[in-house]
Amino acid sequence: MPGQITQSRDGVVATVAINHAEKLNALTVAMWQDLARIMCALSADDTLRCIVLRGAGDKAFAAGADIAEFATVRNTREQGVTYHREHVYGALKAVAECRHPVVAMIHGPCVGGGLELACQCDLRLSGDSGRFGVPINRLGFSIAYDELAAVLPVVGRAAALEILVEGRVWDAREAFAKGLLARVVSDAQLADETRATVERIAAGAPLVARWHKQFIRRLTPQAAPLTPEEISASFAYFETEDFRIGYEAFVQKKKPVFRGR
Repeated sequence: MPGQITQSRDGVVATVAINHAEKLNALTVAMWQDLARIMCALSADDTLRCIVLRGAGDKAFAAGADIAEFATVRNTREQGVTYHREHVYGALKAVAECRHPVVAMIHGPCVGGGLELACQCDLRLSGDSGRFGVPINRLGFSIAYDELAAVLPVVGRAAALEILVEGRVWDAREAFAKGLLARVVSDAQLADETRATVERIAAGAPLVARWHKQFIRRLTPQAAPLTPEEISASFAYFETEDFRIGYEAFVQKKKPVFRGR
């Protein structure tokens, strides 16, 4: 069964689930597009007060992008620009700009694009099984500027460098200690903790919650606009030998040996 984005509603609360369980909820292009569409529609619904974003089941939040698609949708520089700047960033932007508070409920891997999505939520709650990182240095490609901008304000410069340059995956307690998470509870308590959090949000004045999101976004420092040349240069990895080595090693489940060219 192909992955899909599902949604449900309980009164003034909507739940959006990333549903691709056989691949730890990795997102396909269609799923990135559907997530953007669904979040935009929910944002326009004035009867809502809160949204929960989660992975389906209890094994993973989202293990990033579905790399099985890369050979057909992200195999050239031109495809990469479209994939990241339209599909991935479109979903990240829709979550970030949602008018209602968005709470991430996290089990298991929350890595790559999954971490980027979680960082666009207003609160991140994790069970003990949560795992966090962007280990793409093992694949031979770099994070896109738009996606780095999703992570950097949440984790800060030092932690962002640790995530990207070292490529280590954090457990939930370390992620909490470094400011990524609002709370960590046992996996058995996560549903109840999320429910209690959402109830507190929903009990507040909805207009005030929307204004507070708007105020915080307005006061968050923004980098100077990127030039077209800078954006183009960020996709230069498509033309490197290391990118092919990393991708082929991942598909073949081997350890890559990068050559620096």
